[in-house]
Amino acid sequence: MQLRDLILSGEFKPGLRLAEQQLAERLGSSRTPIRAALVTLEQEGLVEANETGGYVMRQFTAREVSDAIALRGHLEGMAARLVAEHGLTRQLTLDLESCLCEGDAALQANPLTVEDYARYAAMNDRFHALILEASGNRALQHAIRLNDKLPFAPASAMLPMQGALEIDRDWMLYAHRQHHMLFDALKRGEGSRAQSLAEEHTQVAQMNLRQALERRSESERAMPAMRLVVGK
Repeated sequence: MQLRDLILSGEFKPGLRLAEQQLAERLGSSRTPIRAALVTLEQEGLVEANETGGYVMRQFTAREVSDAIALRGHLEGMAARLVAEHGLTRQLTLDLESCLCEGDAALQANPLTVEDYARYAAMNDRFHALILEASGNRALQHAIRLNDKLPFAPASAMLPMQGALEIDRDWMLYAHRQHHMLFDALKRGEGSRAQSLAEEHTQVAQMNLRQALERRSESERAMPAMRLVVGK
């Protein structure tokens, strides 16, 4: 998403009103896809709606981001345990295997291109969504949807995104190996192991957050566009 890339590259300051017409002119687009993009970005926690029905850039702290990622880990751990205990259906097995193959293919390039990154992110979102849906726990599903409205909480929102795609590939390979290990635990019905792997999986996002904050002294855009308030 072009608009998301602009936000993550630090083009907009926190609190800035994101006018649809101005964004459409900047991106050479009509207002309709811009409006749809802003809705998606609100769901990702990058922008927020204001009282006029428009959108503004969000501002939040590093602690809020870290807490949201940690909470997702606990919730997805519970979902994974439930799926392992229920047992995989044939269709779920095929769908998850398809995700794994797609991820393997997306990560073959070295270095990764932006297209490879987008392909992997789409696969990652689907993999996590399949497990959540298969958990069968509506309260849990609702809790994750609410958490996804917090900054960088969605499954792919905190993938490596600092612009060094050749370095990002190593982290994404590690994360995808965890997907394979989690799938193995689910197939074997190992609930506790599946829960632990799902919780550990979010440590990749926590690592990316820490690296972004460590670069704050090198650039005011260490955490793109968000200008995180460190230590709160």
